[in-house]
Formats: sequence, C-alpha cells, structure tokens
Amino acid sequence: MREQYNIGQLKNVLEVALLTTSEPLSLDDMARLFPERMERATLRMLLDELKQDWHARTMELVQVATGYRFQARQEYSVFLARLNPEKQSKYSRAVMETLAIIAYRQPVTRGDIEEIRGVAVNSNVMRQLLERDWVDVVGQREVPGRPSLYATTKHFLDDLNLRSLADLPPMEAFIQQDAQLDF
Repeated sequence: MREQYNIGQLKNVLEVALLTTSEPLSLDDMARLFPERMERATLRMLLDELKQDWHARTMELVQVATGYRFQARQEYSVFLARLNPEKQSKYSRAVMETLAIIAYRQPVTRGDIEEIRGVAVNSNVMRQLLERDWVDVVGQREVPGRPSLYATTKHFLDDLNLRSLADLPPMEAFIQQDAQLDF
C-alpha cells in the first residue's frame, strides 16, 4: 500500500533528520528516509523551502561539500562558544601556508610545497593536517621515488563551510592583502 505524504510532512521528516544528525546529509541519505523513491529535484525543492522557513531564525540550512546541515547563524557563535570554552586550535603560519598551497595547487607533493614556501616542510605540519582530516594522500607522482600527492578532503570543505574548492576566495585576494601589509 502506497503511503501519501503532504509537503509539510515531507519537510518535517527532512527537518528532524537534519537537526538530529551530527554529520551533513547527502541527497542520497535523505532519499532513504522515505519508503518510496524520491526524486532529487523534489528533495532540492523541499530543502529550498526549508531554507526559506528558517530564514529569520537562529539556525540556517547550509549546503557543504558532503551534503546539507543545520548550523547556528554566525551572529550567535560568540554566545555558543561560552557553553564550550575549549580553546580553539591555533595553527602555526607554516601549517596555514602549507594548507593554502595544498588547497590552491592540489595535488602537490612535499617537494612542491617546499619549492613554493622556500623552506623544508616539517613532518609535524603534515601530521597535523592529516590528523585533522583536512588533507589526505591521493596518490603518488610517477617520478623516481614516487612521492605522495596531497589534496584537501571533503572534511576540510565542510569545516570551512564550502561546497567545493571553487568557493575558496581567489588567491589574488591574499596576494593583495600581503602587499598592503608590507607598507
């Protein structure tokens, strides 16, 4: 027997699933919530409606690399930080430079990173990025020694609220900012 749901019920099912999961949900994940086949276009329409429903609320529905999730709006982050006063991870300039090189030039080898930065890459830098699951080994370059190729992960994109690498700010913005700091 085929069950019939109205749009409100479908949105409620999506809403509760998105609010109670700890990870973003893909369209395929959400389609599995329903006993009958759900078209991706229908899911996107329902998600757009949910996004509008939450427009003026404290949470927002966002799409990141691995799917959709609800998150607190930016203006409330200072208040939420008081609940968990854990120190945010501080990353050294070397870690951030290495991550930027990987994000903008991937896939790259350690040698590529060292050539761009002009200094050797400390193994702790790469370990931090690998442990954080922001970077992963995606293969080996077909040259003598077969060095590992590094690229960013979906986790990196999710943590930065990005859908894809195309959402990164243009590299020129950083170059201009650095030039202004040199005065």
